[in-house]
Order: sequence, then C-alpha cells, then structure tokens
Amino acid sequence: MELYSGQIVTVDGISYEYLGTGSTTLPKLPNLRPAKPLTVTYDSQYSNFTFAAGPVEITASFLSSVLPKDLCRTSIPLSYLTTSVRSTDGADHAVQFYSDVNAAWAASENNVTIQWELYEGSQMVNRSGDVNGGPSSIYSWFFYLQQAYEFAEEMDLALWGNFTYSSSPTSARNFSFQSGFSGDLRYRYIMQHSLQDTVDEDYRPFATREPVFAYAHDFGTISSASVRYTIGSVQQPIVRYLASQGVVPLNPWWSQCYGDIHQMIEFHFNDFDQSQILAAQFETQLKADVDTYYGANMAMVYSNSTPSPPPPFANSTLGYNGTDQYGNQYIFDPGNGYGFLDPRNFSGIAIPDVQEAEAYYSLVALVTHQVMGAYTLAIPPSSATGSTTSSNATEPLMFQKEISSDGNVNTVDVMYPAMPFFLYANPDLLRYNMEPLYQNQEGGFYPNQYSMHDLGSHYPNATGHVEGNDEYMPVEESGNMILMSYAYYKFTSNTSYLLHHYPKLQQYASYLLSFTLTPGNQLSTDDFAGQLVNQTNLAIKGIVGIAAMAEIALLCNDPASAANYSSTTSAFYSQWETFAIAPDGTHTLLSYQWRSSYSLLYNIYPALLLNLSVIPASLYEMQSSFYPSVSQVFGVPLDNRHSYTKSDESLWTAATCSPETRRLFVNGLAYWLNVTSTDRPFTDLFETIVSYLSKGARKSAMLTSGFFWKG
Repeated sequence: MELYSGQIVTVDGISYEYLGTGSTTLPKLPNLRPAKPLTVTYDSQYSNFTFAAGPVEITASFLSSVLPKDLCRTSIPLSYLTTSVRSTDGADHAVQFYSDVNAAWAASENNVTIQWELYEGSQMVNRSGDVNGGPSSIYSWFFYLQQAYEFAEEMDLALWGNFTYSSSPTSARNFSFQSGFSGDLRYRYIMQHSLQDTVDEDYRPFATREPVFAYAHDFGTISSASVRYTIGSVQQPIVRYLASQGVVPLNPWWSQCYGDIHQMIEFHFNDFDQSQILAAQFETQLKADVDTYYGANMAMVYSNSTPSPPPPFANSTLGYNGTDQYGNQYIFDPGNGYGFLDPRNFSGIAIPDVQEAEAYYSLVALVTHQVMGAYTLAIPPSSATGSTTSSNATEPLMFQKEISSDGNVNTVDVMYPAMPFFLYANPDLLRYNMEPLYQNQEGGFYPNQYSMHDLGSHYPNATGHVEGNDEYMPVEESGNMILMSYAYYKFTSNTSYLLHHYPKLQQYASYLLSFTLTPGNQLSTDDFAGQLVNQTNLAIKGIVGIAAMAEIALLCNDPASAANYSSTTSAFYSQWETFAIAPDGTHTLLSYQWRSSYSLLYNIYPALLLNLSVIPASLYEMQSSFYPSVSQVFGVPLDNRHSYTKSDESLWTAATCSPETRRLFVNGLAYWLNVTSTDRPFTDLFETIVSYLSKGARKSAMLTSGFFWKG
C-alpha cells in the first residue's frame, strides 16, 4: 500500500508503523517498530484492518459509503479513513497518531512539479502555519499538478483538479501539521511526536525529496481514541460533453448540492455519523436480501454431514478423497486444474466446505465497493444556447469510465453487465447512465443505424463519434440498449420512458432483425478474445433483444410491430437451436461452424431476469448439466479457446443453472478470491486453473456489478 506509507501510532513512546513501510528511508531507530497485522474484514461499505501495537490494538477503517438512492452523497468523490486505538491490557497509555500522504497521489510521472496548499476551512494557511481554529476546524491539504491539463488523464490519474487530504483536531490535546520531505517529517514525529505547523513552498516532483502532507494528533494518556481523515481526487469541471449547443464542460453534481469544494469537504467530514447510519442500512438490507434469495433457492442438501477439511490449493498429494458438507464423496486432484470432482462421473462439484450463501455474499459485498467508483454524476447542460451547465437541474447525467482497458466513456457493453446492480440499488441510475447515449444519438450526432459502442474514446471526453468510427459491435450494443431500456421499465413501470425513446429503439431493432441470426464476423463484449464468425452467444443476445422489443412495442401501442417482433423471435430461436447446439445434443457451441467448441451462454440470463419466454426450460437444463463436465478448480472457462474466464459472465451463467451447478460457479469464484493475492481490486478476468490474475485483467472492473442477480 505504497500510497499509505506514512501511517504511525505511538504508544508510550514507541512508534508502530502500519499500512505501509515508509520507515525504510529512515535510519534504524530503537523506538520504531512494525505493527503486527491481525485481521482483515470487509462488507459492502467498509474495509477494516487491525494491528497489534504493543499494549493497544490499531484499527484502520476505510468507509466509502455506497448510497445509490442518495444522489448528493453518492456524487461526493471523497472517502473516510478512521484510525482508532484501544487498550488491550486494561491500562491507559500515552497515544499519538501520525498520518501523511505523498504527492504521488496526484501524478503518474515522477518528473512533473506538484504544487500544494493547506486550508483551514476555506482560508489558505500561510507558510508559517498561522492558524486560529479550534477543535472542530477542518484542515485540508490540496495538492495538484502545477501544469494541469483539463479533461486529460494518464495511467488512470486525472491531470487536472485537486487531491485533498483532510483532518480535524477534535478531542486531541495537541494537533499539528506540516508538509515537507518524507524522511524529515517522519523522523521528527518519531523523535518528538509532533510536527512544526509549517507549509513547505519548495514545489517539486514526487520523486524529488518526496513531498508529503502530514497531520499529528496527541491525545495524552487514554484507553481509546480515534482520528478521522477524508481523502479524494476532486475535479471541477468534471466531464466534457457534446450537447446541442456544442462541446461544453459539465460541473459535478455535488456542486449543486453543497457549493464549492470547501463546502463539500466540510459537509462530508461532518456527515460521518449520518453516513455511517445510511451505510449500515444498505448493508443490512443487502444481507437480508441475500438470505431471502438463498432461503428460497438453496441447492439440494443431502445430509448434515460435517465436511472433511479440503486441502489447500497448493497441496501436492494426488488423489485426495473427502466428504463435503452435504455428505457426498469428492476427489481433489491438485496435479491438474480440474479441482473438486464427483467420483461417480468426474464432473466438477462446488468447493466442499463453503456455504453458497456465504460465498455469494462475500462476492457482492466486495464488488459493491468498486462499482460506483467508476461512475460520475454531472449537472446536465442547460438548454439555453451558450450556457455551460444548468443551475437548477433535477436529475443528473451519469458517466462511466471503462477503467484500465481503453478508457471509453459510457461503453454500452460495460454498462450492460452493471444493469443488475442498478436494478437492485436504484433503477434511475441506469436511466441516468443511458441518457447521454440517447441524447447523442437522438440529437443526430451519430450516423449509423445501430447503437453506438460508447460516448467517447477517452474519458472524460464524452464527445461521441460524429463520424461513426467507434468500435464495431452493432448486434452487441443494439441488443444491450433495448434490453437495458426494457429492464428499466420492468423495474419502474415507467412507460413514458419507452414511448420517448421508441423511435430509436425501433431503429436498433431493425438492425437486429437483419443481422442477429447470422451476425457474421462481429465482435462481442468479449472483444479481447477477438472476432469470430456467427458467435452463438451473440446471436442469442439479439434474439432475446427482439423478444424484449415485442413487449416494448405493446407498451408503446404498436400491436402490429409487436406481432412482427414476436413471430420473428420464435422463428429465429428455432433456427438458432439448429445452428447452435452441438451434434451430440449436450451443449451449445461457441460459434455455429465450430462443432467441437463450447462457451458460457450468459446472454440467456436477461430472458430470465425480465420474464421473457423466448428460452425453453430444456435449454437451461441442458447447459446446466454440461458446465460441470468442463469445470476447473476456479470455475468454468469462458470458452474452449482459453483457460481464463469472466467473473461477471460466470455469475450470469450461474443464475441460469440448477442450484447445484449454480453453487459450483459461486463457490469456485469465491475460492479464487480467497486464495489469490493481489494489490488490485476484484477483476472480471481471471484464470480458472491457477490463482493469479489473467493477462489483461482490469485493475478495477466495474463489470463485477453483474454479480447482482436480482433486482
């Protein structure tokens, strides 16, 4: 955790370093020791790390509140870090806290100059550090590129705006601050337990005498204490957008809610208690909903047998035999990637000692953290020519970055797997996300007859593709837009939304009618795997999209078109079965012409989600029976060409299967999560036979929001 390398708690004169190793630049000091890591826990809102530090326990708790129905709080680009200590021996101890962040948070290159200031509230603190505040004053370090590049980024870092790090004295006996060379500040604190209240004005790159921005709190002799920090990257304006009045900058939604950056920081810092309450409500509901789902959809329980403990993944003993939690025998062969097997037919089974509900919760709780981090809420442009953003908008536009792949804005096939999360958490977010795409295409800025792939090649420039030269995924994206629009209606009953966009939806459907059944050499959402002629899974997406269009046409008072869409769906599906099912009748193929292939048929999931009757039960049953025969230790490969798979598409597939096969997918993914060490967020692309990230795995995959099955 190199960006949190300066975190120290001092107890009775001994300093304990946690969350990082910033002390490696210091000489060996007898009063400096590493804290001992104890536990790591998380839920949908918090990540908590505990450490032993002599006679106290340190807890570092990160809170990024996921509050999808509260647009103002959701739009705040800041997170909380609360560091607390409690005595473990029943005695009081002298305790001080030190925390710094370095300038590397603001730059991807080590030779660009960073500039900084310290604010007390909204007042800049001078070089000498003269302040007048009391215990409730909020201090904020601002640091940023001296030469900013508006609406540009590099290596997933914005090249404009401010990075902010805030704290407050609260009940500390003494509070101090300082910026300067990391070695100087950390050494001084360890030796004196305080800082000098000065602001370094030698602006420089982060690799030149590493500049850090620090706070120190001295609580005297206590049995428990805590310090709150807030941290985040703040841009204003936030998105560059092609609108009817031209290309305009859009301001962040929080600026309409709270005012300027100082007011936003103050609100967020003082909102901690309320934010905790709201976060707890979301977390409680999430747990209850997982319990409710599994209460009604449990896999068959054969007995209450106590499972034998499974071997570790790296176990080298061949032919391990055991009994799972349902009393079934299994074989584990670590000499290959097949994992846990049923000895009767050598097909895959679920991880033998994990409850599926627990495994599923561990997945959705984790990805809830990172889903909203890919999205920005912005004030829409005013309809008045020449203005920038509306000053009294009632609804935001929502923009998404395709993180760490190619940086597109509002990529349709990345929004699509996020659909289940939004349907669960707040369906209006799905509408806010689609709205910029509809505005662009209905405004005449896109020349093709199918849906655009994205709203711009490089976030945050949502300037569209007026030449129509975006990535070519016409069946994929046209089907996605129809299905997302219909899904929004299904979860809100907002017929007027469909009526408003019906002409554009008809245009997408017209393309699907012509090209869905035999899509030719098109890319699907799995574009990293390359083009492939007549992909089975791509074709079924279009067919399910046409089925949804039949329902949309009925809702839009167009029964003639509805009848045409419905009859075409039936005819296409009948032909698709002939093309798509393997000669032995056991599974569907990766592509029509590849008779020995297979793939995850995840695009039939929306038919279940939206109660579309296009897919017969026999197809679901056939696929569910097949997947265990090709499963590996961490799940089922995406297709027969590679050993990697997609986590979001695996769980969409799982949702179409019997409870027993579903459990195999869920537990396999949770098993991979548990045994894989990485400094990255949960990815969407990983290997099914080894416990490491697949080449090309995304650093922060918002696609994992597809883990949410039900709205």
